[in-house]
Amino acid sequence: MNNLSNHSPESFGSEVLSSNLLWQYVKSMSPETVAQLSKPTSPEVLQAIEHTIINMLGGLPSENFNVLITTNRDNLGRLLASAMMNGYFLRNAEQRMELEKSLQVVEADASDSQ
Repeated sequence: MNNLSNHSPESFGSEVLSSNLLWQYVKSMSPETVAQLSKPTSPEVLQAIEHTIINMLGGLPSENFNVLITTNRDNLGRLLASAMMNGYFLRNAEQRMELEKSLQVVEADASDSQ
């Protein structure tokens, strides 16, 4: 697995990636947009993402154990995809919660003014 760092993502399954519209879309984004989309906006979402990944990999505390995980490229790709989907789900849930809170404030203000 050490030699994976010598390859670009495009070299892995290039025939699949070239026909993947989502991959093409992500490649067309500016680095600033990708950076903005990649960062959780709240500590709560970041903590939930970390907790999810720890649960996927196993819950041994790193301060007490020297944990080494080995896998193949396909399984690593699935893990990454799962972590990304969990991150998007958590971010969407956070946005929905914020929207609902905003609507409650607006409704409370509207009922107070009547």
